[in-house]
Amino acid sequence: MSELRFTEDHEWLRAEADGSVTVGITAFAQNALGDVVFVQLPELQAYEKGAEAATVESVKAASGVYMPLDGEVLATNPALEDSPELVNEDPLGEGWFFRFKPSDASAVAKLLDQDAYDRLIKAQAEA
Repeated sequence: MSELRFTEDHEWLRAEADGSVTVGITAFAQNALGDVVFVQLPELQAYEKGAEAATVESVKAASGVYMPLDGEVLATNPALEDSPELVNEDPLGEGWFFRFKPSDASAVAKLLDQDAYDRLIKAQAEA
């Protein structure tokens, strides 16, 4: 598995061998949401960075999953339609949301690495 990258909106990204990027929400995000009861997956189309691509609803709240970079969604995780609890059970694995082809593949490496993300969530917890 390649190194994960993260956004300040608590999405994780993993570059795949075929040049696509898999996106999900972090363990921190799913823990904050509580039990996930519904996931609305994105359409297979192009999105701009920051656009709401998917929605996740929990017993506590609904939250957007934002497009981390400009790109085109190539695939979604159909397992989430029938089993949204996968987001809670395996947020960094089977609970992924979508795969996309970034407009600029080099932009993935510019996102937060694990250490920077850990500092971000620590700072948010202290705020």
